[in-house]
Amino acid sequence: MPDPLLSDRDVEKITRRARSTLQKDRVAGTGIPFVRIGRLVRYRQSDVIAFIDALPTCRSTSEADVGGRPAGA
Repeated sequence: MPDPLLSDRDVEKITRRARSTLQKDRVAGTGIPFVRIGRLVRYRQSDVIAFIDALPTCRSTSEADVGGRPAGA
């Protein structure tokens, strides 16, 4: 079965990342890989899942934030 293609609205709901952030990531060449179908931008479901799986996990809110600084610093 083919990998489902998701719109940026779908990805926004799944990842809680704003559509504008997804757009900026595409321009910068970062973030979730995407495909173009004509003028449409779509994300493979497997790429979205891989992106989420690659995010660092934390066991408490006092662990270092994404920027690498200790929380509260």
